[in-house]
Amino acid sequence: MKLQEYQSKQLFAEQGIAVSRGLVSSTALEARQAAETLGGRVAVKAQVLVGGRGKAGGIKVASDPEMAEKYASEILAMTIKGYRVRKVLVELAADIETEIYLAVTNDRATCRTVIVASAAGGVDIEDVAMTEPEKIIQEIVNPFLGLREYQARRLASGIDLPVAARSEFVGIAMRLYKTFVECSASISEINPLVLTPRGRLVALDGKIVIDDNALFRHQDLADMRDADDESEAEHEARQHGLSYVALDGNIGCMVNGAGLAMGTMDIIKHFGGNPANFLDIGGGAGVDKVAAALRIILKEANVQALLINIFGGITRCDEVAQGVLEAMRDVQIKIPVVVRLAGTNEEEGRKLLAGADIIGAASLADGARKAVAAATASELSR
Repeated sequence: MKLQEYQSKQLFAEQGIAVSRGLVSSTALEARQAAETLGGRVAVKAQVLVGGRGKAGGIKVASDPEMAEKYASEILAMTIKGYRVRKVLVELAADIETEIYLAVTNDRATCRTVIVASAAGGVDIEDVAMTEPEKIIQEIVNPFLGLREYQARRLASGIDLPVAARSEFVGIAMRLYKTFVECSASISEINPLVLTPRGRLVALDGKIVIDDNALFRHQDLADMRDADDESEAEHEARQHGLSYVALDGNIGCMVNGAGLAMGTMDIIKHFGGNPANFLDIGGGAGVDKVAAALRIILKEANVQALLINIFGGITRCDEVAQGVLEAMRDVQIKIPVVVRLAGTNEEEGRKLLAGADIIGAASLADGARKAVAAATASELSR
């Protein structure tokens, strides 16, 4: 779950990281009032859950409240990379001497948390990693010890931070790591962390992404979810406890288990098809959950065929079959449906589906071939 900039900076401030004073506005008039309250030059910043706001014209510096109102009106009318701008953050403009990148994230190669710093802040760090990798300094964090001060000092030295600012940098790095851990984040990022002419370090932008699997421990953070960050289908899936990700293919997939779902998508690709989604109904899914999953998939207009692949362990094949039949009663299915059932109560499940308008599959490979063929035929008949 992604947090907006103003939400991330709120969490940073709670940990003692210096951030620019700012106020969130939903209208141009509110932006003007915010600029009047703050005084001086202000930055008007679009609050959208996507990068590249500045390049898209979503960040502008206003010299007075009237200009802030004008810029806010323009920005609130924008759509940036598919995201409608509904709020702007009006904050005091900062004097910048140096821009730094600082982030805590997970490193899959070492299976550890890593803290990363770069003197090339304020730009896309991915580009820096490709063109100037020597500018990126990192420290692997021992999970039992946490981030140590000497590691933060090595980062400060590695990016040639002025000696006078290094103690403050160490404090910010330690607090950023603490934010990462306490929020169960997958990334906690400041870009840029700016050094002002007065020698102060200020978080000018912030990004936190929370691990969805940990949200049950953080209801306060779960309440911060931005509805624009997920589609209607993804929202409905989350309400039913389903793992769903929309893709651009034309073969819908309903599977129990994340690993099996990935395998199903791979074998569809292997036989020349394109999956339209990742959908894991999980273990022990009952009739209601299965029916909800089918309704979600069938709402997508690009789906030309549906492959249901169930390996019954905790999940019972007969309950899945009941859910399929229930969904078929509620939703008019106009596309071919291929079903492969194996495992617990598979015979009972197959008997329940015997009279339904579905295509049976003896194996996953057989099901994938039939789904690809059915989707191809549907496309040709359109």
